[in-house]
Amino acid sequence: MSGLPIVLILILLANVLFSMAGFKDQTLFRKYMFQIAPIKAGEQLRMFTSAFLHADWMHLIFNMYTLYIFAPIVISQLGDVNFLLIYLGSLLLGNLLSFLFHKNEPYYSAIGASGAVSGILYASILIFPDMSLYLFFIPIPIPAYIFGIGYLVYSIYGMKNQHDNIGHDAHFGGAAGGYILTLFLQPSIIVASPFFVSLLAIPIVILFVLIKTGKI
Repeated sequence: MSGLPIVLILILLANVLFSMAGFKDQTLFRKYMFQIAPIKAGEQLRMFTSAFLHADWMHLIFNMYTLYIFAPIVISQLGDVNFLLIYLGSLLLGNLLSFLFHKNEPYYSAIGASGAVSGILYASILIFPDMSLYLFFIPIPIPAYIFGIGYLVYSIYGMKNQHDNIGHDAHFGGAAGGYILTLFLQPSIIVASPFFVSLLAIPIVILFVLIKTGKI
């Protein structure tokens, strides 16, 4: 880890150490997880702390590995402070969207850094939309912008159908946060890649329309 940026090391350590504490102490886990009823009762800190808890080692490793791969792209292009702003902003926007979608479900709960990580993933795609991504289950490279659009379209599908135990709304909100914050912090991307910026906005616009028309 010595070659990694300090800010990334700190984020990785915070996730690992807090998650390990949650693995060992269910009282702590329940106190800081995302849950609608306690948040509505005034425990808004859960909107933040829940993103540093994970269900198990596999959940934690997957999120941290994804962050390890994509965070250096954002840090190298935008700097430590902007990376941290995107990470934390995506974290909060992801949980905010999740709250809005489940506000009438008092027992709905969630944990994990997926919203924040999705924001960093989408930010890196926005920075280098034509880079190639290799996925475990697909043996050929995929253009990053295709993956990004597909990722959010799948998230919309998951939000609409709710057939699994995945926090698709937090993923989508985090990715949208990464998109918005990256363009706000580095508006030159709009001039440099207007075509890709427009393409990557399509799923966000689709979700907005679905919400406004009451179809999701």
